[in-house]
Amino acid sequence: VELVESGGGTVQPGGSLRLSCVASAGMASSSTMGWFRQAPGKEREFVAAITMRGYIYPEDLLEPRFTIARDNAKNTVYLQMNALKAEDTAIYYCATRQPRNSNSLPDRHQWDYWGQGTQVTVVS
Repeated sequence: VELVESGGGTVQPGGSLRLSCVASAGMASSSTMGWFRQAPGKEREFVAAITMRGYIYPEDLLEPRFTIARDNAKNTVYLQMNALKAEDTAIYYCATRQPRNSNSLPDRHQWDYWGQGTQVTVVS
């Protein structure tokens, strides 16, 4: 399965970006899709995930400024990020996996496929 992210870039604080991730046709339709991010010198951090049926995890997103959505017909997941802050600067990774216990969603080792990442930089 190939995942290709897009939509990253450089924005000023308070700006918005929408990241997209398209999965190849080999991805099972039942797959959960999600986003992680990794800032320089930090561990890769779980941001959000969405199941095929649209359930979002965590229900109260770590960042309420972010919204995750997916279009199953297009095998695409989106991450809308608003009111961006400097601390949001990171490489954002898309990932996908077969459905399993939702408690393991934040564990990056429990995801099956990864994209190459897209850089988001928030700077004045």
